[in-house]
Amino acid sequence: MKLNQPQELDAIEIASRDEIAALQLARMRTSLAHAYAHVGHYKAKFDAAGVHPGDLRELSDIAKFPFTTKADLRETYPFGMFAVPREQVVRIHASSGTTGKPTVVGYTQRDIDNWADLVARSIRAAGGRRGDKVHVSYGYGLFTGGLGAHYGAERLGCTVIPFGGGQTERQVQLIIDFKPEIIMVTPSYILAIADEFERQGLDPAKTSLKVGIHGAEPWTDAMRGEIEQRFNIEAVDIYGLSEVMGPGVASECVETKDGPVIWEDHFYPEIIDPVTGRVLPDGELGELVFTSLTKEALPMIRYRTRDLTRLLPPTSRSMRRMGKITGRSDDMLIIRGVNVFPSQIEEMVLKQSCLSPHYMLEVSRQGHLDELAVLVEMKPGIADASESMRQQCAQDLQHHIKSYIGVSTRVSIVDHGGIERSVGKAKRVIDKRPK
Repeated sequence: MKLNQPQELDAIEIASRDEIAALQLARMRTSLAHAYAHVGHYKAKFDAAGVHPGDLRELSDIAKFPFTTKADLRETYPFGMFAVPREQVVRIHASSGTTGKPTVVGYTQRDIDNWADLVARSIRAAGGRRGDKVHVSYGYGLFTGGLGAHYGAERLGCTVIPFGGGQTERQVQLIIDFKPEIIMVTPSYILAIADEFERQGLDPAKTSLKVGIHGAEPWTDAMRGEIEQRFNIEAVDIYGLSEVMGPGVASECVETKDGPVIWEDHFYPEIIDPVTGRVLPDGELGELVFTSLTKEALPMIRYRTRDLTRLLPPTSRSMRRMGKITGRSDDMLIIRGVNVFPSQIEEMVLKQSCLSPHYMLEVSRQGHLDELAVLVEMKPGIADASESMRQQCAQDLQHHIKSYIGVSTRVSIVDHGGIERSVGKAKRVIDKRPK
């Protein structure tokens, strides 16, 4: 796949680790002081923990400070965590969440500018260049995906096609007509777009697309292979979350595709044991925690993302990378004592040549025992498979899940299109257990 030649990188992307650490320390001191002076909730938490911004003498001292969670944002709903007067907040986004009130995030104009710069940096790292057409299929509105991608693409000098989610038939039409080089979309939805191409008798591998930038939900390398094969593109991972900024906190480089590079000049990452809160060394699996270094409206101090990953050494840039998200510390399923993440099931599904990547997990309880059912579609080309073939596919998947994950499941093969398509983040789990 031929991509445009690289443009000059930001100096910090290739700076020494000492230079990066010095910048982080200076910015972290400022961010802690800003939060303590202007957010009563932070001041109360710091005081209760017996720490003060002046206690930060080196980067590792951040471990002395208390964590921030979604509960803090909900407790101070809607604007209690803002560190600037409300009149200086030029944009508000909100994350829906599964329970309780939404988490509200605010941005000053400088925050918006930094966000645009980092998404532009991310698109450039993915292979995008000035003048490329970018088809944005992330949702617009309170969700940060659409506008985050939009502003970043414009900052890079791209031509933005602000489509948003849904209307899959029309998405296909405009990809054919407008001939974008880049698409920004969730990994589950680009596969739904591929299905629509094929339903219309069109080959998605013959489009103008060269790069897919996919985020907003965990996805596996097996799904990357499926996307790249069906569209004949480079598929790269972009990471972010509303509370920390939105998309563009980290992003993969197309030349390596070895995990998103964390833009450490704006965000300080830690990996902690999700049970004890102890900081773990680089390379160990745990929960990802971020401290924002430059945010004005909503500084985040040791925010627990609940995403499970590990920190990896630098490769294509001077900044550390994060491994693929293996799950979340708060959506892990425990089935008869076995820890199960949807991404593990996805790996098994994608290894079966007869199955499509569209699946759903249903958790129920029979008596005192939890049961896990996996609903998955046959691939379109073999939708008329015999009942014996369907049974064999189901048995094979059942066997692999039991062998590799250690949990017994009930696998049901449904017709192509039988799993509801998502136009945003895919809903993978239906929990039917009594609350």
